[in-house]
Amino acid sequence: MGRNTIDAQLCAKMFLAGASNLEANKEWINELNVFPVPDGDTGTNMTLTIMSAAKEVASLEELNLETLAKAISSGSLRGARGNSGVILSQLLRGFTKVIKYEKEITADLIVEAFQKAVATAYKAVMKPKEGTILTVARGYAEKASELAAEGAEMEAILEGALARAEEVLAQTPEMLPVLKEAGVVDSGGQGLVQVLKGAFDAYLGKEVNYTIENREKTSGAEISTEAPAEIKFGYCTEFIIMTRKPMDEAEELAFKAFLEGIGDSIVVVADEDIVKVHVHTNDPGVAITKALTYGELSRMKIDNMREEHQEKLIKDASKRAQEEAKAAKPAMPHKETGFISVSIGEGIGEIFRGLGVDYLIEGGQTMNPSTEDMLNAIEQVNADTIYILPNNKNIILAANQAQELTKDKQIIVIPTRTVPQGISAIINYAPDKSAEENKEAMTEGLSMIKTGQITYAVRDTHIDDKTIHEGDIMGIGDHSILAVGREIAAVTKETVGLMLDEDSELISVYYGADVTEEDAQALGAELGEQYPDCEVEVYSGGQPIYYYVVSVE
Repeated sequence: MGRNTIDAQLCAKMFLAGASNLEANKEWINELNVFPVPDGDTGTNMTLTIMSAAKEVASLEELNLETLAKAISSGSLRGARGNSGVILSQLLRGFTKVIKYEKEITADLIVEAFQKAVATAYKAVMKPKEGTILTVARGYAEKASELAAEGAEMEAILEGALARAEEVLAQTPEMLPVLKEAGVVDSGGQGLVQVLKGAFDAYLGKEVNYTIENREKTSGAEISTEAPAEIKFGYCTEFIIMTRKPMDEAEELAFKAFLEGIGDSIVVVADEDIVKVHVHTNDPGVAITKALTYGELSRMKIDNMREEHQEKLIKDASKRAQEEAKAAKPAMPHKETGFISVSIGEGIGEIFRGLGVDYLIEGGQTMNPSTEDMLNAIEQVNADTIYILPNNKNIILAANQAQELTKDKQIIVIPTRTVPQGISAIINYAPDKSAEENKEAMTEGLSMIKTGQITYAVRDTHIDDKTIHEGDIMGIGDHSILAVGREIAAVTKETVGLMLDEDSELISVYYGADVTEEDAQALGAELGEQYPDCEVEVYSGGQPIYYYVVSVE
């Protein structure tokens, strides 16, 4: 039976176990993205957010609830990436506000902390939607409060609240039709449930692997700050078994035991006639052969982690060299107004630089920059007032969080949701206007910019009344998938056609890294012939993943 109070040591273990469980399931959570795009990243964003806090915990020399709360709150706030990561950081921030000056956490105190967590997270989101991570968190807190009012002890509160969170998560498709159509639960809610599950297992005293990536001892738990020197099992192997009959508990345990004999980092999730499998092993063929005894396989993915590790070491060394070079640069001359923009390709970056942007944050679609990245950029720009252009709806909350954490400069976040909106915003900046006047002018024009993005599907799904197969080309508009097909140019033209209206005057085409200039210019010429009343401009964007980003004004 678990204890009825939680001290700093146990709280640290619970936090690290929750982080570890989230990390172990991040790819599964990524796959819950509603749109089947190659940058579905909820699991990655939430994991990077909580790992930032875990590293802060790892560096603690003195462990008590005050130092632990500060490490968790500060680390998660600065490391927050994407909407889901920012919301997770706000949940942790609210929770730690309540516990930080206590000696231990009682049942009543933990309920208060859960309630504060939810209130803080809801406050951070301008227009909260039900059927998301927020709803799951609220369900957890409400059940915990209900059980505490009935006099339940700590273990019953945590167990009952976790069960309620899982129930609410299962109901999210009924709250958000887009989830129901795609056949998934909310990915952020699923991520939160994994954190809560890991924490509860640690509370119960179960054997939990606290290793996040490598091992650095802290507070009786273990956590990493560097990549491992050696990789025992070299192949990350994932697949889905479509079983001939439902896998019962005994079969599931037997299969897990088999995988434990050939590898580690094992996840086996059985759900009726589908079994999701993840294992690190030196012989993927053995795992696959065994799995075939249960049924057919799909979505097979095998990655050589040793190669990835070497690539990571090279990238880390390159990043450190860039940071050292940046630190050696003379300070930027002081100016009244500066601009920071998130960019997704070299060509687009050059466009922003040409428009006067002082600092580019590489990221966007493929890797959402963190609040820490925003703060570093703000530090580099030597200006009294700084405008930030997130250029992605999933980065706006992180930018807002950086704004709140900056005290010595005026930070103005223009809520640009796409690169074309960012370009339009900075064009509308007028040096002779006040900061507030510019904020209004730069924001006002955003609704006039329609954006389409052309990419490929990474899985089969049905959404926006469209049946999509893995490998299909998709044209994604501001609010929905507009076109689906097999040819990039054809889907792009159909997408543009659906974006146009009688007031449209300008079509801008930004071609990506995987498109030749010749093909892009040919597409631009076809659009010009098809829509003679519109001016067509073609630019080299250089963005990954998205063949074209197009805008209509």
